[in-house]
Amino acid sequence: MSEIDVYKEWLGIPEGDRPPDHYTLLRLVTFEDDVDRIRANYRKLNTHVRKYATGQYLLQSQELLNELAKAMLCLTDPIAKEEYDVSLGRETGGGGSGEPATVLEFLAARQLISRAQIREVEQFADARGLSHRDAVVQMKLVEPLAACQALASELRRSWVELEDMLPDDSVLDMIPRRVVKKHSCLPLFEDRGYLLVACSDEPSLELEEEIRLRCSLPMRAVLALPRSINQAIAKYYAPGQRDESAAAAQETAAAESRSAKQPAAKAKPKAKPATSALSDDQKRERFQLTLIISCWSMIGTVGGSYFVTGQMSITWALVGVLIGGAMFGLLRAVWSR
Repeated sequence: MSEIDVYKEWLGIPEGDRPPDHYTLLRLVTFEDDVDRIRANYRKLNTHVRKYATGQYLLQSQELLNELAKAMLCLTDPIAKEEYDVSLGRETGGGGSGEPATVLEFLAARQLISRAQIREVEQFADARGLSHRDAVVQMKLVEPLAACQALASELRRSWVELEDMLPDDSVLDMIPRRVVKKHSCLPLFEDRGYLLVACSDEPSLELEEEIRLRCSLPMRAVLALPRSINQAIAKYYAPGQRDESAAAAQETAAAESRSAKQPAAKAKPKAKPATSALSDDQKRERFQLTLIISCWSMIGTVGGSYFVTGQMSITWALVGVLIGGAMFGLLRAVWSR
């Protein structure tokens, strides 16, 4: 960052590596595994840096806030943290949050629900086709944020309060509004080869593929409240706010990538162009001509027989009527409609 060493001046980090590693940035001991402590330090530092988010240091403060958010999301995601710790030289298997495995076990361990209520929640969820996360919220046993934290523990992902986040504009521009609305998600940042995306639940394979095709990066999901995601979409994707040209370019690239993956279809013969529809006047004119031609066909047949035989007969009159009718039907079918 230019002009000022914000790490030293704002966070009190001594001179050294810039940017500092996640633990140093969040003022933690290296390889800290206590998720509550990691989040507590993040909240404290986030509040402190926001004091500088005006005037001449607006840009620097926002960059630092994003760095703090990325560090917190990495260190509170069990899988991402293990990868990061290994990159710093930690032996594998040393980390792990030790949190309970399921939503209900997590809530019971935190004494937010009783062990007796677990069975009630399971029955309520089964009867209504709900997840346990949604069931405990609908039963008003816990607050939505606590249920989100429990689901994050079960899925081994981080969770985030979007009110504390300011997503990267360049990342928001890459994903169009229709995609974030469809999947109830919000792109946040690019971090260490991943695109961080806030989701209300475990992301679908369709969303992961959509992100990869548009951004040429795999996504890493973090959980957030559905209500917060919807509010953030309304805020950051207000009409005319996003750079739709970037999203359009990603749309084209994604479509081309999908097309390249599909086997080439056999060439089909081109269909003959359809005859243009006739106007009402044209239809009337052709119908009149059809009647005239049919009548003359009948008259010609009867007149010809009289010229040849020298007499008028019922048989040739009927033949003339049949020929005139056949001509009328043929012309109606192929020409005058």
